[in-house]
Amino acid sequence: MTTEERLYKLEGIVEGVMATLPGQVTSLEGRVDLLRQEVKAEIGALRREVEEKFNGLRQELKGEIQSLRQEVKAEIGGLRREVEEKFNGLRQELKGEIQSLRQEVKAETTELRGEIQSLRQEMAGLRQEVKAEINTAFNKLMLYFTALAAALAVLTFLR
Repeated sequence: MTTEERLYKLEGIVEGVMATLPGQVTSLEGRVDLLRQEVKAEIGALRREVEEKFNGLRQELKGEIQSLRQEVKAEIGGLRREVEEKFNGLRQELKGEIQSLRQEVKAETTELRGEIQSLRQEMAGLRQEVKAEINTAFNKLMLYFTALAAALAVLTFLR
């Protein structure tokens, strides 16, 4: 086969390919468009699904936060009542002690100086106990507030 024949043959092949190529390109473009639409639809569906799940989680978190707030409020209320009860109990104890001391002072004037010194020491001890109880209650309250702040910080961070 001569070079000229080969060129004619190649020219025929190229013309055949060129004749079918636009149809194939058009078909390929159509498939790419369909694929693009499918991908966009899938992305949209995934986006909606993620948004729905995110909104659901947000609602769950809001519920949990509200529940935690209620628990903390209840706990603080319980602590407040407990502290008030202890204060009232200590107040009653002090009132009883003071009344007892007044009666002793009236009845035993001869032991007045010794009893006054003893009472001062006893009062100092009671004051220290009251201070210790108050400090303990205050420290507990601060711990709960710190725990609340930490929980709110974590929840804020998770938000």
